[in-house]
Amino acid sequence: MIDVQTIRQDFPMLKNNPDLIYFDNGATTLKPQCVIDAVTSFYTHHTSNVHRGDYAIAAKNDALYDGARRSFAKLLNCSPKEIVFTHNASASMNQIAYGLAHGFLKKGDVILTTEAEHASDLLPWYRLQEEFGIEIRYLPMDNQANVDLEAAKKCFTPEVKAVAAAMVTNVLGSILPIRELTQLAHEYGALMIVDGAQAVPHMKVDVQEIGMDFLVFSAHKMCGPDGVGILYGKYDLLERMEPVFMGGDMNARFQKAGTYELKHAPGKFEAGTPNIEGVIGAAAGCEYLMKIGLDNIHAYEKELRAYFLEQMSRLSNIEIYNPDNEYGPITFNAKGVFSQDAAGYLASRNIAVRSGNHCAKVLHEILGTDSTIRASFYFYNTAEEVDRFVKAAADITLENAISIFF
Repeated sequence: MIDVQTIRQDFPMLKNNPDLIYFDNGATTLKPQCVIDAVTSFYTHHTSNVHRGDYAIAAKNDALYDGARRSFAKLLNCSPKEIVFTHNASASMNQIAYGLAHGFLKKGDVILTTEAEHASDLLPWYRLQEEFGIEIRYLPMDNQANVDLEAAKKCFTPEVKAVAAAMVTNVLGSILPIRELTQLAHEYGALMIVDGAQAVPHMKVDVQEIGMDFLVFSAHKMCGPDGVGILYGKYDLLERMEPVFMGGDMNARFQKAGTYELKHAPGKFEAGTPNIEGVIGAAAGCEYLMKIGLDNIHAYEKELRAYFLEQMSRLSNIEIYNPDNEYGPITFNAKGVFSQDAAGYLASRNIAVRSGNHCAKVLHEILGTDSTIRASFYFYNTAEEVDRFVKAAADITLENAISIFF
């Protein structure tokens, strides 16, 4: 069980902004003091580069940086050798797409994805389509972005070489049948590539149990610092894959003639000086979540969302786009009010939400609108905040939304 009032004391943002309702956790999460301390300790007590120094503080940072792989490996149930640090989930997905384009895929091969994907999981494949002749096809979805597995089976052909999909969609919170899609992909000799940005911070994800080939997510969506992405890949695939970036620390040797030898994975994917303090802070955030328990987080958020949905469904001025989904954000509009105007009104009540298309610019094909409001939660949010939110949402009218600008 989660003691949310005690947990809230861990977050300086909440203590320093006692009236703030932060329901934009799908965009980024707040940071607990242990993460802030880990980052500031690096700058105030043991600043150095990693994998380059022969002195005590450098050795300390080597241990902390490399130890971060073990934290994330424990979280995902994999080997530390299968954890690559990047800049964010977008960088991780681009690395996978680049790697597959060089040695794995050929013209005419098919990538299956969905219309509900974030830009991070569509644009890299669009580039492959444009530059390499890879074909993109979409799995069928209902109007709340759920995949029908029986219908999905009909999309698999020998030309399908990879499936790329979010485990939890970022706008509607749809939980895709990733385990079953992975099994289907493997039956056809295809790879399963999973965007876990909205899943890993909120629920237990065991890569061995699910069997996916690649998984990407970002530290900043799970209480960690910005600028750190985590890429999980099966080791044999990482070893075969070419890195996007070349430079310092990722090579074993190179010669004047232009020949070079790369390090083994994961090192070969981490060219140049990494975001050392970010990785150290990300590990602190990862350990913090594991201490609370991902199952506890999942159960608490599911309960809070159900309460929020129940209260919002009573408002006659609100249209909810994902009422049947049990997890993730609540996505809605105020009738007759542009989403960003409505979000502006909520902001005037000290409520933070996301409005617009949420980096899912193809999703309007499913929703019938390209602009919505997303209220997304984390384990430090409370039922009392929900009550305040619903009261404010009830007051969203075109007149009230416009009045805040005059």
